[in-house]
Amino acid sequence: MQEVKIFGYDELFVGQSANFSREVTNEMLESFRALSGDENPLHSDENFAKASGFKSRVVYGMLTASLYSCLTGVYLPGKYCFLHSVRADFLSPVFVGDILTCEAKIIEKRDLFQQIVIKAYIRNQDGKKVSRAIIEAGVKKKWGGVAREQIFIFGRVFGNMFGVYPAACVAG
Repeated sequence: MQEVKIFGYDELFVGQSANFSREVTNEMLESFRALSGDENPLHSDENFAKASGFKSRVVYGMLTASLYSCLTGVYLPGKYCFLHSVRADFLSPVFVGDILTCEAKIIEKRDLFQQIVIKAYIRNQDGKKVSRAIIEAGVKKKWGGVAREQIFIFGRVFGNMFGVYPAACVAG
């Protein structure tokens, strides 16, 4: 399991990038099938997929796109991410055994909303783009290296103990 990155909004910058790779397994395909309820034979029947012009069963597009969730929740920005939108395009089919690399770069910061815009791609082991996306995500700020919710929790406990509420706790 990958360690979750911890970037506050103020630590992020335009041009910042991240990437990771993952191999698509049959277990992932079957788990997604069970989770989604998508029984299209293109994903489950080898003969049907080949008769439809593919070399093998095709991996669900949304399974491929789920790497964007991992990207934002684990790598960039990580722990303090609140995913707002993912606009994804599927460019080429993905197959079991493919090794997918998700690459991302922050292309915009929106200070008023504490939001970042990420341009992301997923490539297979041959370097071919199989998906691209524009992702918008909110990111919490850190105050003095401490996450905002930690300050609120401390303030609420302190306030309950002594009847005094620091300004930071009243504002949130």
